Amino acid sequence: MNILVAMEVTGVQRTWLEKAAGDNPICFLSAENAIKQEPPVYEVAEEKLADADVIIGNVSPASLAKCKHLKWLQLDSAGANAYIVPGALPEGAVLTNATGAYGPAMAEHMLGALLAMMKKFYLYYDNQKRIDWHDEGPVHTIEEARAVIIGFGDIGRHFGRLLKAMGAHVTGIRRRSTDVPPEADAMGTMDKIDEYLKNADIVATCLPETPATHHFFTKDRFDAMKEGAWFINVGRGTAVVQEDLQAALESGHLAGASVDVTDPEPLPADHPLWRTKNMYITPHVSGGNHVAATFDRIVSIAVRNLQHIQKGEPLENVVDMETGYKK
Repeated sequence: MNILVAMEVTGVQRTWLEKAAGDNPICFLSAENAIKQEPPVYEVAEEKLADADVIIGNVSPASLAKCKHLKWLQLDSAGANAYIVPGALPEGAVLTNATGAYGPAMAEHMLGALLAMMKKFYLYYDNQKRIDWHDEGPVHTIEEARAVIIGFGDIGRHFGRLLKAMGAHVTGIRRRSTDVPPEADAMGTMDKIDEYLKNADIVATCLPETPATHHFFTKDRFDAMKEGAWFINVGRGTAVVQEDLQAALESGHLAGASVDVTDPEPLPADHPLWRTKNMYITPHVSGGNHVAATFDRIVSIAVRNLQHIQKGEPLENVVDMETGYKK
């Protein structure tokens, strides 16, 4: 079994993978092969692709057609939309993702952004730069706020746990299951989303990019939200009609919005969202490798799956090729 690693790993992480590979040949690509984007995607020489039985990391989806023996592709991202396109993977190849690795880091990013909006930290920072000392007026608290988290997977659950610890009432939204996990007070399904939005002080979305989530947040959906709500998006920029979000902020219907993802990325310099009042943008940095422990978790998933495949055991985080979600 030939194993190709298309990730920039540390010495310790390399040792983990080599040990898990056992006697199987394993090849580590250089970071020079990576295309600078988030997450990085690797361009791989045709002969390496042709020999690979296993690929660990995100390679160019178009290049996978050159794989003659691929049995399993382990992504280092949770998002898998580019790889579920019909024909992207060789027939019979299994796709797994890194769901479970990003939750703590992204949830803390979301909490920081939410508190900065609710406590007017952004306004006070702007005042500081102008040497302007004055009170910006009332602020808001997470305690007793009603939060709706859309996409209650690993990231959503971690965010829900933080909000519950601070006294919020948390409703998670999933496609089907309404079983209530410890990180939520209630669970709902996507078909009744507007009923939940009308009472929410905080609306956060962790939705992946799939046909079902494309432009999920439109003018009608923003209008359905409670006046004065805060909106957070760390999922995918394509889930939001950005012009409608801009209008909801400019009208004052939403109190503020924080997005770590846009459509396209990077957001063009002349896009009006940059200058929209109460709009706060970060450049897709809530996940990735910005927290060292996140990448340890990604590599650990790959290590466990390497062990599973050699023992003929089921793999973790197998992606549903219809929905793009973990099965």
